[in-house]
Amino acid sequence: MLARRLTRIALWTLAALAVLILAAFLWLRQTPAWAGITLFWESHRVENFRAMDRVFPDRPVRRGADVWAFDRAPAPLPETYAFAGATRDLAAFLDRSETTGLLVVHAGAITHEEYRQGADATSPFTSWSVAKSVLSALIGIAVEEGHIASIRDPIGAYVPALAGSGYADVPIKDALTMSSGVAFDEDYENPMSDINMLFIRAMAMGVPAEETLAGLERVREPGTYNDYVSSDSMALGLVLEAATGMAPADYLASHLWGPMGAEADATWSTDLAGREFALCCLNATLRDWARFGRLYLESGARDGRQIVPADWVAASIVPTAPHLQPGENPASHWTFGYGYQWWVPEDPQGDFLAIGVWGQYIYVDPTREVVIVKTSADPLFDDNDHESVAAFRAIAQAVAGD
Repeated sequence: MLARRLTRIALWTLAALAVLILAAFLWLRQTPAWAGITLFWESHRVENFRAMDRVFPDRPVRRGADVWAFDRAPAPLPETYAFAGATRDLAAFLDRSETTGLLVVHAGAITHEEYRQGADATSPFTSWSVAKSVLSALIGIAVEEGHIASIRDPIGAYVPALAGSGYADVPIKDALTMSSGVAFDEDYENPMSDINMLFIRAMAMGVPAEETLAGLERVREPGTYNDYVSSDSMALGLVLEAATGMAPADYLASHLWGPMGAEADATWSTDLAGREFALCCLNATLRDWARFGRLYLESGARDGRQIVPADWVAASIVPTAPHLQPGENPASHWTFGYGYQWWVPEDPQGDFLAIGVWGQYIYVDPTREVVIVKTSADPLFDDNDHESVAAFRAIAQAVAGD
């Protein structure tokens, strides 16, 4: 009798717990936290990557009144490209790398524009780390305007909260080239890595970014080794905000997005305190990403009006020190070269690109007057970066008639 009663109590307890768990699950699905929890889920990430306003709070980046128009000159993509000693099928690669948008511009004219997996011309594609290249442009403008006296200045001189950290004496230039020497674990697969904890602390717990960065230590001399760490970009964002006295989104709108002639407002995802997450998460249409690439193709100018200083653009896209050179390099973590938050691929041909995780790219080939934007939800993005460059080079050659 007692055993039967205890069994009945246990079953009722388990049933009640199951109901509570189900109720909690259903409640969680209706909250903003659900989008963050499912951000990278295979069933959700394509939609999430063009709806970041449902994942994080954001600041608007307003467009101006005058749109920088593209001409139209439709041209077919090449069917194949060469990679790793083999001929590859381009359409298959676009499928395999989970492309969501592809836009090709040659000599100011759109030659190819396509949207996939539910996206369209109005979709605000998230940048991930492509935003770092935009941040670089803003730093260059701030230098030109005198807000930043010199990129040789130490970061701690602009951000007092980092005066006692590993960033205190790091020159701004060394953060621009991912050469700060500060230890930072960029492993996205480790839930306790520095990059993941930076997101969690800022986006979920409301901890200011400078508080997290203040705890980082330097493990080597700045300017000696190229180690891609997103904390360098976060530090640059703090420098920009302190130097200009403006929120980065507002500075971007007034000094670049509007003057560049964007056709749509953008947004910049923020932490809980409303500060832009400078290392990533700028959300814009495919055409506006192409306009930013075109601006760099035109040495920072739009129709003769200089927006990003020409000398800054030139310095940004050329590796200037041995540890920044492309190819096998014992003083670099990777085989791509690095400028001021821009990548330079192996076998340099004058081309350069902005890269974001999950397969976001702005590729620029000044020699052929080509800009290519590709957005994706590619889980194998690290493995596909080199092949993406091979595909972009084939597209550029085809549209330029090489």
